[in-house]
Amino acid sequence: MSIIQLKTGQIVYDPRGVVEAEPKALAPRISSLEGLHLGVLDNTKWNGGKLLRKIISLLEKETPNLVVRYYNKESFSKNAAPELIQEIAQENGAVITAIGD
Repeated sequence: MSIIQLKTGQIVYDPRGVVEAEPKALAPRISSLEGLHLGVLDNTKWNGGKLLRKIISLLEKETPNLVVRYYNKESFSKNAAPELIQEIAQENGAVITAIGD
């Protein structure tokens, strides 16, 4: 948070803050879903799961050889366990997740 003093003498607090993060390169785009192992991480929120099920249904119709693996977080309010993230990364070529309320 920073403090700004206006010409009138009033003090204004700027709540925006500063984000300090290093830029990360994007992963290469997948050229085909054919034969891909796709991880689906469900955060256990009803609408997020509903959205994921619809997306997977559409993808499976378009790509019969798509291999889909489902994973669930312990709770939507917690980060996924490092072990779960490692398992998903080792078993899949791509992962999708969704947030829905």
